[in-house]
Amino acid sequence: MQLNDRCAGPLRQTIKSLVHDMTDSDALLVHATCPSRDIGLRIAEKLVEERLAACANLLPGALSTYRWEGRVEQDEECLLFIKTHRARLEPLIEAIRSLHPDDVPEIIATPIVAGLPDYLAWLQGQTSA
Repeated sequence: MQLNDRCAGPLRQTIKSLVHDMTDSDALLVHATCPSRDIGLRIAEKLVEERLAACANLLPGALSTYRWEGRVEQDEECLLFIKTHRARLEPLIEAIRSLHPDDVPEIIATPIVAGLPDYLAWLQGQTSA
């Protein structure tokens, strides 16, 4: 179903008013894989307790296929989505590495370029040192 121009214009304006452009933002979405739910929960709790992350979502049941030491491997893992601030990234990575059993854990940070202004302000407040 397509919106006609009469409806689409006001809808776009409403969406624009709710979503803040964050092209210069320091907000980050970090994702990391964990070999088990218990390890993922331990990491998530430490990150939030230490204000290294505002929030961490744990999603079980990810099936990862990757090459390691010359062989193709498959493992069931949990995926962590972690919301943080750029200034907290280095200690966040150190905290994950200290609790993660893998030699080379997957830790990838992506800039958050837009989002609900109230949520992004909350994120900033929760990760202030």
